[in-house]
Amino acid sequence: MCQKLCGNHSNHDGEPVNAGSSRREFLSGGALALGAAVASSVPTPVLAATARGDLSQEGGARDQDMPRDTGASNRRYLLKGGAVLSMDPQVGNFAQGDVLIEGKRIVAVGARLNAPGAAIIDAAGMIVMPGFVDTHHHQYQTALRSFLSDGLLFNDGLPHGEKNYLDYIHTKITPVFRPQDAYLAELVSSLSQLDAGVTTVVDTSQVGHTPAHTDAVIQGLQDAGRRAVFVYSPGVGPGNIFPRDLQRIRGRYFSSTDQLLTLAMGGEVFDASFRTYWAIGRQNGLPIVTHLVGSLGQETLVEQLASENLLGPDLVFIHASRISEGSWQAIARSGASVSIAAPIEMAMRHGLPPIQSALDHGVQPALSTDVECTMTADFFTQMRTVFTLQRALINERAINGETNLPELLTCRDVIRFATVEGARVAGLSHKIGSLTPGKEADILLLRANALNVAPLNNVPGAVVTLMDRSNVDTVIVAGRIRKWRGALVDVNWAPLRAALEASRDYLLQAAGVQRVLF
Repeated sequence: MCQKLCGNHSNHDGEPVNAGSSRREFLSGGALALGAAVASSVPTPVLAATARGDLSQEGGARDQDMPRDTGASNRRYLLKGGAVLSMDPQVGNFAQGDVLIEGKRIVAVGARLNAPGAAIIDAAGMIVMPGFVDTHHHQYQTALRSFLSDGLLFNDGLPHGEKNYLDYIHTKITPVFRPQDAYLAELVSSLSQLDAGVTTVVDTSQVGHTPAHTDAVIQGLQDAGRRAVFVYSPGVGPGNIFPRDLQRIRGRYFSSTDQLLTLAMGGEVFDASFRTYWAIGRQNGLPIVTHLVGSLGQETLVEQLASENLLGPDLVFIHASRISEGSWQAIARSGASVSIAAPIEMAMRHGLPPIQSALDHGVQPALSTDVECTMTADFFTQMRTVFTLQRALINERAINGETNLPELLTCRDVIRFATVEGARVAGLSHKIGSLTPGKEADILLLRANALNVAPLNNVPGAVVTLMDRSNVDTVIVAGRIRKWRGALVDVNWAPLRAALEASRDYLLQAAGVQRVLF
């Protein structure tokens, strides 16, 4: 129940039936009470149902032509006449195609579909494709956007390392987070990525200082109405009871398999107890997500894990930069997955993003955004970075005279990383990742007739090399329209922005850190 946030007395599609009471408890406990500066704005709905007016982000989408009750059982509508990029070889692609949606599922994909009684959405001039899947994002840091734009991962004793993530974000600022700061960051980050066409996130928010913090993170994901994998992770301080809270949160938030939220287990390899955490995750049938950075002394760690029989297809390694050849061989043999955050890895001295190492060993990577304190979380940036990086590396080898070269990545390849492989790494291939009849309808309509794209000559090329978030016209999650004709649906951005700014001010003051505006 989301009356407090959006005035809607009914459950959002895909929410657990107990979401209402927990949300009321959470909000009444001060989820949005971010200080006197914004206290007066708290009653203003931030996810407000709207019916008319313009499409500004301040008030959300209000176009009366938008089909109502999308995502509801038996509600049918047809995306008609778009350039359909299905990402399913069995379905194929269509220069002018249709996608029929009923309830939350894709019913049919093809040319000139007959759908009597279905509402029609004109997709002419649009590219219709699956939503993007972000396989690693610390969403709790949204109030710290661009705070560490010039920073590195850690102070390695080499030049430039004084301002770094481990010292500032991890050690100074993260410990002062309150539940309401975590909640608000999760909500805003989720909405922002929805606006950019990222319909699914694997949220790696390591801010579980108390059970209330963990609840806040999950609640923020839930209230945004986006698909998410919550990676249960520890925090710091005396209230941190990780992993003993697992069964409570599992029963409260993840008891259903038919919802937008799913659960994964954290367990960082730099934590001395990670083997225990992995064992708990596996006892509960959960995938395990962990960071792996060779320059932090983890070059050969995967080889050690293999010798202990601890590897498996349930593992997701984030970054996997600067690791040994033996480690790559072990990852490939075990079926473990890799998530690459190329812009972050290049900017923060993780080491060269291991895109070619992964491909050389038959490991198909997924993509991820990591932290907005340093880099944007849109997927056009992720795709373009991996595309140009891999081609630059191979092209340089060609110029230097090598002839036995790997294949160059294509635009279709990196879209596959951002959709199909992302869904696989998130454990959601059975639900999303392609426009396949029977899967849930997580779909984007991208403006191919826009000033920065037209005329459309190649669909994958347009998506990867030309587009940005301004081209994201309509976003659908589990059949429900979340962005319509360029604006988020049922979102009032102004009070959210004010609350986020107040949260930022509190966090920096509490941490004793100054904002450097210029």
